[in-house]
Amino acid sequence: MTREPIGTSSLREAVKAAAAGVGEAGHIPRVGPLDPTVFRAFARGGVPFIIVGLVEHWPLAHLTPNKLREHFGAIRVKARHGDYVKDAFTPRRCVAEMSLAEYLDEMDAPGTGLPAYLGNQPLPQLHALCKWPPYYRHFGDTRTWLGPANTVTPLHCDYHENLFAQIWGRKRFVLYPPHHDRFLYTRQANPVLYASTFDPDAPDFESFPLALQAKPIECIVKRGDLLYLPAGWFHHVRALESSLSANRWAKDLPMVLRGCNESMHAS
Repeated sequence: MTREPIGTSSLREAVKAAAAGVGEAGHIPRVGPLDPTVFRAFARGGVPFIIVGLVEHWPLAHLTPNKLREHFGAIRVKARHGDYVKDAFTPRRCVAEMSLAEYLDEMDAPGTGLPAYLGNQPLPQLHALCKWPPYYRHFGDTRTWLGPANTVTPLHCDYHENLFAQIWGRKRFVLYPPHHDRFLYTRQANPVLYASTFDPDAPDFESFPLALQAKPIECIVKRGDLLYLPAGWFHHVRALESSLSANRWAKDLPMVLRGCNESMHAS
């Protein structure tokens, strides 16, 4: 199969068509650690799944908040403040620069409304402590996500494959398959990201009646879990408790578009 540039309209349509051909998923499977060949075979099914226990042995998993403060407190970070859900994926989102130690102080302070969120941070000092499995040939940089309970990433989809590692804490994912975009009132935020104005946490079916036809799947990603999120899957994420996560987007052709007999580019 010829590789298309990620993010093109033709690739998005191919991802949606492939997802529609898979049928409706009823739940998110939880499986044990997989070698690259088995992972790719599972991933070609086009459905998210969770690899249990893969992350718990990473060096990053041994960092408590106190150790983060002690060893990495001077790192400069950018925390999301205000209504970063309403203003997500826009230039209006309010971001404040501070040290990691200052952000950890904010995490410990009680407050009202959305808590400040250290989302989508490029922190090479922490990323060196991740041990990503060699499932892809081409990866983007690792990103860190840190915050207290009730931090939120609103509903959206990316057209890169996503490996999402839960270092500690738990997060709830509400997922919709790619071909349900026609029910989710989407807009293009950038060439590989589409945002939805529908909120699964507070569904307003009077304003968004088509969303009644979208079929959500919920899963809890726990400490030590690695979630495989195929390209084009919509996801709304809420931290259920104080949480540290890391993710990495792959730049390879989405697995669901790879032919069964195609070379899997073994590592």
